[in-house]
Amino acid sequence: MSESLLPLPEDWERGLAVVAHPDDMEYGAAAAVARWTSQGKTIDYVLATSGEAGISAMPPSEVAPLREAEQRASCREVGVESVEFLGFPDGTLVADLRLRRALALAIRQHRPEVIVSINFRDSWGGASWNHADHRALGVALLDAVRDAANPWVFTDLDAEAWNGVRFVAFNGSPSATHGVDVGAHIETGVASLRHHRVYLEHLDDGDPEFVRTNARAAGPSLGVDYAVTFELLSP
Repeated sequence: MSESLLPLPEDWERGLAVVAHPDDMEYGAAAAVARWTSQGKTIDYVLATSGEAGISAMPPSEVAPLREAEQRASCREVGVESVEFLGFPDGTLVADLRLRRALALAIRQHRPEVIVSINFRDSWGGASWNHADHRALGVALLDAVRDAANPWVFTDLDAEAWNGVRFVAFNGSPSATHGVDVGAHIETGVASLRHHRVYLEHLDDGDPEFVRTNARAAGPSLGVDYAVTFELLSP
């Protein structure tokens, strides 16, 4: 992460969060979403999976509806009304044409100016290896932004091409370039993660205060008390 982050541009009105699992946005980025919705921006969510393989002690058929409900509650906490689950199998995402096609369709339908996601780099920094779904989702998403803009790619989709995405912002990247001041919204960010109650109960370290701790650590890089960090990439 850069020692001096730039403020993430906020001169836009419509954003789309695209992640692999329920809870991906809540591990930091949701506090920024709370800030943006308080400004009157519209943020919609698209999740590739329902997180059904995320609790080893419970069968996926039981986990999927629980995690979808927890995600919807988290979204309401930060002012998000639109949540879509694409139904890809949790744990085995592949950055292939099928995933790109689904993401391109979502982008054409929602027509965002900005897309928000989670770190897709190999690690979180140091020796902490990133989840395969996060890595695959990020690569497919960047390709899908270009696909969505090209009217000659996925011509069978019933949605007009959309080339209005200005940048994709990846939260939690070890190569962060920008930050968002979430001092006024950190409590909402923590509360949004708390809604993932069943999931957190099955983690070895499921303390939602993780959100506050990380935001406090990142704050000085933006010159504020609490910050959420992002790596910005252009399509």
